[in-house]
Amino acid sequence: MGKRGSRSQSQLLNTLTKKRKKHLRDFGEEHPFYDRVSRKEAKPQICQLSESSDTSDSENESESEPEQVSGYHKLLATLKNVSEEEEEDEEEEEEEEEDSIVDDAEMNDEGGGSDVSVEEEMAAESTQSPDNVALSADPEGKEDGEGPPGTSRASSDEFTDAKHESLFSLETNFLEEESGDKSLKASQDPFLQHVNKELKEKEIQAVATNPKTTHELKWPILGQLVFSSKFQKLETFKPPKDIDLKSLHLQKPLESTWTKTNSKFLSGPQKSSNPFTPIQKELFLIMNSYRDLFYPERTALKNGEEIRHVYCLHVINHVLKANAQVLGNNSKRRSQKFGVGDDDDFRDQGLTRPKVLIVVPFREAALRVVQLFISLLEGDSKKKIIVSNKKRFQGEYGSDPEERPPNLKRPEDYEAVFVGNIDDHFRIGVAILQRSIRLYAPFYSSDILIASPLGLRTIIGGEGEKKRDFDFLSSIELLIIDQADIYLMQNWEHVLHLMNHMNLLPLDSHGVDFSRVRMWNLNNWSKYYRQTLLFGALQDAQINSVFNKYCVNMQGQVAVRNVPMTGSISHVLVQLPHVFQRMEAENLASVIDARFNFFVNKILPQYRDAVMSHTLIYIPSYFDFVRLRNYFKKEELNFTHICEYTQKSGVSRARHFFLQGEKQFLLFTERFHFYKRYTIKGIRNLIFYELPTYPHFYSEICNMLRATNRGEEATWTCTVLYSKYDAQRLAAVVGVERAAQMLQSKKNVHLFITGEK
Repeated sequence: MGKRGSRSQSQLLNTLTKKRKKHLRDFGEEHPFYDRVSRKEAKPQICQLSESSDTSDSENESESEPEQVSGYHKLLATLKNVSEEEEEDEEEEEEEEEDSIVDDAEMNDEGGGSDVSVEEEMAAESTQSPDNVALSADPEGKEDGEGPPGTSRASSDEFTDAKHESLFSLETNFLEEESGDKSLKASQDPFLQHVNKELKEKEIQAVATNPKTTHELKWPILGQLVFSSKFQKLETFKPPKDIDLKSLHLQKPLESTWTKTNSKFLSGPQKSSNPFTPIQKELFLIMNSYRDLFYPERTALKNGEEIRHVYCLHVINHVLKANAQVLGNNSKRRSQKFGVGDDDDFRDQGLTRPKVLIVVPFREAALRVVQLFISLLEGDSKKKIIVSNKKRFQGEYGSDPEERPPNLKRPEDYEAVFVGNIDDHFRIGVAILQRSIRLYAPFYSSDILIASPLGLRTIIGGEGEKKRDFDFLSSIELLIIDQADIYLMQNWEHVLHLMNHMNLLPLDSHGVDFSRVRMWNLNNWSKYYRQTLLFGALQDAQINSVFNKYCVNMQGQVAVRNVPMTGSISHVLVQLPHVFQRMEAENLASVIDARFNFFVNKILPQYRDAVMSHTLIYIPSYFDFVRLRNYFKKEELNFTHICEYTQKSGVSRARHFFLQGEKQFLLFTERFHFYKRYTIKGIRNLIFYELPTYPHFYSEICNMLRATNRGEEATWTCTVLYSKYDAQRLAAVVGVERAAQMLQSKKNVHLFITGEK
């Protein structure tokens, strides 16, 4: 009987699968799914308890009766005698299966043929279900990703990858053996020096109380530079005459691709010896030192494309190095045995993946930035890089030349600014992994974010709004604000709103591995490591305020502070007396009311006479325009007005009435002039309610007087209101020397300046 029982048990054991054996060994019984249930229905048995006893005698019976061993326990006893070799074999088989899965994933990433199929699959996915693309380039679409009835989708799904996550994920990929990480091992690499530098608690606490130390230097091309820092050490440097590409520590393949990408700005032997233009060389030296930079002389006509090329080089260099560090550490962690090594050695990430934010005003600028990214990664190599969703991107961010109206004559600077697609509501995420670029990547799976202030404002939202998200700004290491002067004409409040939400601790973890997060990110010190590059076309108090208030990089700040010597008044081509009248204000907050009262009480009475007809009043601020319009209506003055919100029919009527003299005054806003550049005919008297934001607008408005030259030059007048708080704008119009003389005078100064013919 014993032999038969053991044989039956062994036969039953052999019929069990590995999963059933494991479950039997762990829990002492088979899974209920495999229970054998007889088809015969068992009759229920009724048990009656004695009324005298409240408690059952089961405990006593269990003690007296011998314990019955079930078949499951007998099988368990035989399983416990199984040799340990079988368990080790099972574990080895499972490890081999996992390794095979990892190897297959690596082969898919490294294989050239599979990338093409992935690109086609991504494109098909984007065309079939555009709602699945997080933060799509069409901000007016449904951002909630609402699905069909019966399905629910959380708003957080917009910012996460759904499909093909592993292809562009930094956590599941490893560094290619070909590229290596030799450049990252260099002790002189400015990227490693910056991210690996550790601040102390005392230094952070002292920033709030430390005075800002400054030092001025003059560079050959950039001119007067002001180095400043709130940290104890302030280091300055001068540009070397010659630059070796190897000394810049550029990541592969940028050393070879940069020369070709930048070739259109170089000439002759300069390509081989120095692949930078003089201004690019000095700007990149500051960028590569990871200092904050404010350059207020970036113009679309002169050097705009040169500057765009050099900051795109800095962006790609930073992203490639950061990703190479992560992928290299992934390989090290995979090669090391479990439990060996310190986790602090692998802290190479932020709280979220986006590390670069580029703010540009129009879609055309975003298109050019992405094209530069592709060119910098591709170069002259025969092997093209994989760019997913490229056709969709070109369709949404490109422009049709036929859409532009023919025979439209505008100034050259206008044509350079408003070229291509000028839509100002967009945002797009870009993921870069080795030799692949993914456009329209979800924000939390992107390395680079390119957006307009309006596009970011609709995502960040405001206080009290249910649907808002700004966690993707928590770990931005490089912020680039290009063409900052245009945002003054759009809505400067969007820029301030963005800066107030930069580098805040995220509200959600977003699946981050905290063992890989840098300590200065966890300590909420990211703003002291963030580099901010600010480019604009003019010195303005609002732009200066952003740079001084929000840029607190531990490496210091560098601002270009060149003063204009001549001013835009030298470009006035008509014989015109310019009368600059100074008004007094107690403080900056009272300037608005002081200007209005001065205009109403001192300036306007001189122009109420019918003789002073054809008077154009130039108003930079829309709020001042509304205030003056309401006052003119209240006083029942004969006027008309043109602003950026006036329809075409209203603009035509206002221009006609003003030209014919039917309306004595024309209220004219600066933003309308910026976006339209119409020539207003019939002007005889000019009043600048405030100095223009762009200096060249002063000469453009003054030169409009010659549009209707009827021998009335002797009666032309030009009056300008200014205060001591308009020093920068005044110097840009009349020159720094004359502006200093005008500001030193305490009384109202009347200066008659005749422009050159």
